[in-house]
Amino acid sequence: MKLIYTDTFKRNYKKLPQSIKDQAKKQLSLFLENPMYPSLHIKKMAGYTDIWEGRITLGYRFTFKIEGDNYILRRIGTHDSLRNP
Repeated sequence: MKLIYTDTFKRNYKKLPQSIKDQAKKQLSLFLENPMYPSLHIKKMAGYTDIWEGRITLGYRFTFKIEGDNYILRRIGTHDSLRNP
């Protein structure tokens, strides 16, 4: 599998505090190695059939779609800010 970063994801990422960026790098590396790694808490987003979310920290999440052999990273931010993935 391969990670694809949308422009929205890149913009969201740039606005994150450095400590969250560091944690995001770690979690996304784990995600690429094993998408079912327990600390990621991967689950489908309620109300969406093809959008998933994963945990960066208790308060930060990332959203993604799966297309073929690619994970399309859509957004990253606080849990509340991702209500519209």
